[in-house]
Amino acid sequence: MNFIPILDYASVLVFALSGALVASRQQLDLIGFAFIACLTAVGGGTIRDVLLNRDAVFWIEEPAYIVLAVTTSVVVFFTAHRLESRMKAIVWADAVALGVAVAAGSGVALKLGHSPIIIVLMGVATGSFGGLMRDVVCNEVPLILKQGELYASAAFAGSLVLVLGENLGLQPVYTYAACCVLTFTLRAGSILFGWTLPSYKSRPPRV
Repeated sequence: MNFIPILDYASVLVFALSGALVASRQQLDLIGFAFIACLTAVGGGTIRDVLLNRDAVFWIEEPAYIVLAVTTSVVVFFTAHRLESRMKAIVWADAVALGVAVAAGSGVALKLGHSPIIIVLMGVATGSFGGLMRDVVCNEVPLILKQGELYASAAFAGSLVLVLGENLGLQPVYTYAACCVLTFTLRAGSILFGWTLPSYKSRPPRV
């Protein structure tokens, strides 16, 4: 069974949700909502497909992805005000989308026969770049760059597990599930419990 389209649709849906929520914080109009939602939803996958030189970028080959993102943005436009904390919803939607998108990106590179290094890098790129572009365009501090937080590192770990599972000959359903679960768990742990990586701290110069 080909899991890639399912994962792509899931990541587009949830990333579009997070993008539209960011647009609501910026008080954009409906067109702004649609633009930010689409940018977030397909940004990472677009970079993946361009770098891998696929025959067609996934949403150009199948425009239903854009329709899904735009539809999600319209729904959020009329319902975002009901949320108690939009920032909290953004962070959690982004965490879910990260787990799914990493598996999708890694899976595409794996299916095309690329080396483990490229598979892992494409997983990280697919999961991270859509949210990064969203935050830069909306003048928000990118979640991926917040000091010490597990974001790109969570994507790296999840993608690495997928590669290891494939090399061990495990069933794809288990390797993709493990990738999604590990990526989300690490990101959720960073959100809930403050899990971080060590950060560089400059030392005073010696006299």
